[in-house]
Amino acid sequence: MGEMTDKTKAAGNKVAGATKDAVGKATDNKKLQAEGKAQKAKGAAQNASGKIKGALGDKV
Repeated sequence: MGEMTDKTKAAGNKVAGATKDAVGKATDNKKLQAEGKAQKAKGAAQNASGKIKGALGDKV
Protein backbone atom coordinates (compact mmCIF):
# COMPACT_ATOMS: atom_id res chain seq x y z
CA MET A 1 0.00 0.00 0.00
CA GLY A 2 1.42 3.34 -0.95
CA GLU A 3 1.34 6.68 0.78
CA MET A 4 -1.59 7.93 -1.31
CA THR A 5 -3.68 4.82 -0.63
CA ASP A 6 -3.12 5.19 3.11
CA LYS A 7 -3.97 8.88 2.99
CA THR A 8 -7.11 8.19 0.94
CA LYS A 9 -8.28 5.55 3.41
CA ALA A 10 -7.39 7.87 6.27
CA ALA A 11 -9.47 10.69 4.83
CA GLY A 12 -12.41 8.34 4.33
CA ASN A 13 -12.23 7.08 7.89
CA LYS A 14 -11.93 10.60 9.28
CA VAL A 15 -15.01 11.78 7.35
CA ALA A 16 -17.06 8.69 8.19
CA GLY A 17 -15.98 8.90 11.82
CA ALA A 18 -16.84 12.59 12.07
CA THR A 19 -20.26 11.88 10.57
CA LYS A 20 -20.96 9.04 13.01
CA ASP A 21 -19.75 11.21 15.90
CA ALA A 22 -22.02 14.11 14.87
CA VAL A 23 -25.07 11.90 14.32
CA GLY A 24 -24.39 10.19 17.64
CA LYS A 25 -24.27 13.54 19.41
CA ALA A 26 -27.44 14.78 17.66
CA THR A 27 -29.40 11.63 18.51
CA ASP A 28 -27.83 11.11 21.93
CA ASN A 29 -26.56 7.73 20.72
CA LYS A 30 -23.42 7.15 22.81
CA LYS A 31 -22.52 3.93 20.99
CA LEU A 32 -22.56 5.60 17.56
CA GLN A 33 -20.63 8.55 18.94
CA ALA A 34 -17.96 6.22 20.35
CA GLU A 35 -17.73 4.35 17.03
CA GLY A 36 -17.24 7.67 15.27
CA LYS A 37 -14.45 8.73 17.60
CA ALA A 38 -12.74 5.36 17.14
CA GLN A 39 -13.02 5.59 13.36
CA LYS A 40 -11.57 9.12 13.38
CA ALA A 41 -8.64 7.82 15.46
CA LYS A 42 -8.12 5.00 12.96
CA GLY A 43 -8.02 7.58 10.17
CA ALA A 44 -5.43 9.62 12.04
CA ALA A 45 -3.27 6.51 12.50
CA GLN A 46 -3.58 5.63 8.81
CA ASN A 47 -2.58 9.18 7.88
CA ALA A 48 0.50 8.94 10.09
CA SER A 49 1.38 5.60 8.51
CA GLY A 50 1.07 7.12 5.05
CA LYS A 51 3.38 9.96 6.01
CA ILE A 52 5.98 7.53 7.36
CA LYS A 53 5.80 5.41 4.23
CA GLY A 54 6.17 8.51 2.10
CA ALA A 55 9.21 9.62 4.07
CA LEU A 56 10.79 6.18 3.69
CA GLY A 57 10.01 5.91 0.01
CA ASP A 58 7.26 3.28 0.35
CA LYS A 59 9.82 0.69 1.58
CA VAL A 60 7.76 -0.05 4.70
